[in-house]
Amino acid sequence: MIVVGVETSCDETGVGIVRNGRAILANTVVSSLKLHSRYGGVIPEIASRLQLESIAGVYLEAMRSAGAKEKDIGLIAVTRSPGLPGSLLVGNAFAKALAAGLKKPLIGIDHVHSHIYANFLCHEGIRFPCVALVVSGGHTSIFYMKDFSAIKLLGQTRDDACGEAFDKVAKIMGLGYPGGPLIEKLALRGDGKKIRFSCSGVKGEFDFSFSGIKTAVMYRMKKKTPADGYSRADIAASFQDSVTGVLVEKSLFACSRMKSKYLLVGGGVAANKFLRDKMSAAARKAGVNCFFPENGLCMDNGAMVAGLAYRLYRKTAKPRRG
Repeated sequence: MIVVGVETSCDETGVGIVRNGRAILANTVVSSLKLHSRYGGVIPEIASRLQLESIAGVYLEAMRSAGAKEKDIGLIAVTRSPGLPGSLLVGNAFAKALAAGLKKPLIGIDHVHSHIYANFLCHEGIRFPCVALVVSGGHTSIFYMKDFSAIKLLGQTRDDACGEAFDKVAKIMGLGYPGGPLIEKLALRGDGKKIRFSCSGVKGEFDFSFSGIKTAVMYRMKKKTPADGYSRADIAASFQDSVTGVLVEKSLFACSRMKSKYLLVGGGVAANKFLRDKMSAAARKAGVNCFFPENGLCMDNGAMVAGLAYRLYRKTAKPRRG
């Protein structure tokens, strides 16, 4: 079955075309990131306006790239939530109109769950049950996954999301937006063990808090003098080391507690090479099979929506007779 997936939860406009939940025929994405960078964050009105202007063209380009015909489409999928209301409205309106025009079924998909599914587009050999960590600009959550339709939230951030903390710290340091890649680049020149930052203050064993470390970086930047013995690069590296450290610690603790040997990581922050290396090394030591999507599939895209939709639709669709 060929599934068209539409993703417009934030600042990307994505349409993915996937066959049987695995084979990506096309994955076209248009981003408004450059328009937001001057403001230091996503402006919802700018995002939804560009999505409204571009979504039909993105769909047509995806179809052209896939070499698919509309008669071959078996299912339309769209991100239902969470996300920016205006952006979600654009994607859902388009998907509903497309499904009605083609007389095809339509299924709504949880955006966060689709980030987990991105791993199944890249890897074979993943076995249930597994633990999943989603880290992005809006979400930092740990899940226990028994099946594609049985995903239980174990814990989440109680304030800033991990990616949001990267953005805010980058702003404090005068680096720009988006903050994740900029901090990662600066951290390469620093010593991550030079300063001890802490990510704590939550009661839940699988929950996170990143507002405190953001404040600690701000005070450290204000007090810094040449005589302190550390650089801006050291601050960036120490921040990154502390944040990724708690992500690794709690994810592997969840694997131990839930007795799972499979860990899936998804979301925009999953593209961070330092996190990928640190998580993979710790998982190997713990005897856990750790998976990350390809970098392009860490960001918001329609392929992950289409892939998960296929799995869910197969579980609910009535079998045909004859």
